Amino acid sequence: MITAAWPAPAKLNRFLHIVGRRADGYHLLQTFFQFIDRCDYLSYEIQPNGLIARQGEVAGVAATEDLVIKAARLLQKTCGVTQGVIITLDKRLPIGGGLGGGSSDAATTLVALNHYWRTGLSMEQLATLGLQLGADIPVFVQGRAAWGEGIGEQLKPMVLDKPWFVVLTPACSVNTGLIFNDPRLTRNSRPITINDFIAGRAGNDCAAVVYRRYPEIAAAADWLSRFGQSYLTGTGACVFAPYPDQRTAQTVMTQLPPSMSGFVTRGLNYSPLHERLQREKKCGA
Repeated sequence: MITAAWPAPAKLNRFLHIVGRRADGYHLLQTFFQFIDRCDYLSYEIQPNGLIARQGEVAGVAATEDLVIKAARLLQKTCGVTQGVIITLDKRLPIGGGLGGGSSDAATTLVALNHYWRTGLSMEQLATLGLQLGADIPVFVQGRAAWGEGIGEQLKPMVLDKPWFVVLTPACSVNTGLIFNDPRLTRNSRPITINDFIAGRAGNDCAAVVYRRYPEIAAAADWLSRFGQSYLTGTGACVFAPYPDQRTAQTVMTQLPPSMSGFVTRGLNYSPLHERLQREKKCGA
């Protein structure tokens, strides 16, 4: 039996500061993660024979490199699970867009299979496991909008405003490693407080490098800035702007040039993944 679809929501980095660098090369960050109601969707067909496989193709992502497959295998090995799974991914989030789609897909897989395989791990344990695969996975597992520090894994859940956003999706995929290795990247921003962020004293240290390397992203940010402050999420490629209500955001979208693409979405403080998990538990599945 194939399960009903599980959501894997996108995130926006409402800001991103690089405040240092560890000895192993990883950058030390400050950021605020907020979910949006735009999601990939995954379905799972539990197998009795231990097989883990992906149903269908994901453009540009080989099955052996897919974080979804890696997450399932990691959970299976860690917990000594004898069952397997065939995973179907309905990919709706752009790859390399800075929306965290791959990390969110992996987190949803950990949460869903922890439930179906009855491995009994807590969300904290799943987040620690997911960190082996990617620094963004813990926030998706925990399912709360959060202030992030360290490499993004030190999380403080927060409840803030839930704006409507216009998100533009330039037709390119950003190489994150290329951005973080750029010699012109700012790596010594002064740490800020949560109150600094709330007061609007924050930006994205990656933006200048990304806009220089990817003119199409710079053009999208420039266009959106005509209707309020625009921001880069993560290392991009997506750029966004917040608005107080859906009507205002939709009005901006109606003026989008035909050469650009994007969508309107709502900010969320709680992940729809956990709402889905609670429904499963109530049904006794």
